[in-house]
Amino acid sequence: MGGFALDLVGRDMTNNCVLIVENQLTDTDHGHLGQLLTYAAGTDARTVVWLAPRFREEHRQALDYLNELGGENVRFFGVEIGVVRIGNSDPAPLFKLRAQPNDWHAEVAAAAKRTSRQAGKAPLYEAFWTRFLQRVRIEHPDWTNARKPQTSNWLSMPCPFKGGPNYTISFPQGGKLRNELYIDFGDADANIALFEQLAAIKEEIEANYGAPLVWEELPGKRACRIADYGQGDVSNGDQFDEYIDWFFDTGSRLRTAIGAAARTLATITTPSR
Repeated sequence: MGGFALDLVGRDMTNNCVLIVENQLTDTDHGHLGQLLTYAAGTDARTVVWLAPRFREEHRQALDYLNELGGENVRFFGVEIGVVRIGNSDPAPLFKLRAQPNDWHAEVAAAAKRTSRQAGKAPLYEAFWTRFLQRVRIEHPDWTNARKPQTSNWLSMPCPFKGGPNYTISFPQGGKLRNELYIDFGDADANIALFEQLAAIKEEIEANYGAPLVWEELPGKRACRIADYGQGDVSNGDQFDEYIDWFFDTGSRLRTAIGAAARTLATITTPSR
């Protein structure tokens, strides 16, 4: 475009319109704001994103003003980008939204529901697990090595009991969230045996968890579970981070409780020397 070079142009699938991205390696400045507006006009963009390490307050306010003027016709986003590393992990990008249209969350939620009606919930689950795994890599990298999001309503992670049981988080029917120890060795008798061993120290487990749990022997089925439930639906795309916060909180406490229980059972079943 004339003497300027547009960093990135694409298509916003929520409204099927042109999307442009302006990258800046320094704090925001007036020059890049001018370029952003020039690119938007030249491409007839309807979604405009400005990436920078830090947004000056006057530029954040400018994007808010542009969003007020643009209404439903054009949307401006200001995103700060940084890098985070936990221990010896690889550096990971960290994004912080500094400016956005007032109706953006509502539109994302509406688009998610449209997608659900058109293609089922598989794309929504894939979007949720993508976000979940991004945050796991940063906040709980020891929970799982999984990298590829799936399209089912559940995700399993390792637990102290080898050979079948696992920690599973899911969206069961009825607008719920579930975090559980799912017990399945592939043998009903072995499943019941572990379930009953854990039930015998139920008070200890729930004390370490910090709340009552739901103990489901699941008569007529091979597996058993020990779970906690919350409220949520994967169609609510604007609440993904709230759901992940719930999974992280219950997951941390469940790992503390089940880890302690595994050590207790090992002490009980290991002969003294």
